[in-house]
Amino acid sequence: MSEIAEIIDSLENRIQKLFIKIESLEKNSVGLKAELEKAMTMIQKQSDEIVTLKSENESLKMANSLLGGEENKRDTKLKINSLIREIDYCIAQLSD
Repeated sequence: MSEIAEIIDSLENRIQKLFIKIESLEKNSVGLKAELEKAMTMIQKQSDEIVTLKSENESLKMANSLLGGEENKRDTKLKINSLIREIDYCIAQLSD
């Protein structure tokens, strides 16, 4: 009979340790979920910032080329001529 009592005590001890480990793993899981959510929010913010910065970069490139730096003089002249042709075309359309 004492052998059965020892086995039961051993099983109760193991079950208690398992419950403690389950609680610990659940707490760890909750913490990891919160950390994942925080990381996903940060990634979304950085993604939005990247899109904004790419747009600003394109605008700055265009402005720089229109300002007519030495290396972009030819491109600038071509863009200005293209814009003038477009304006002339619009004026001609309005005149008709």
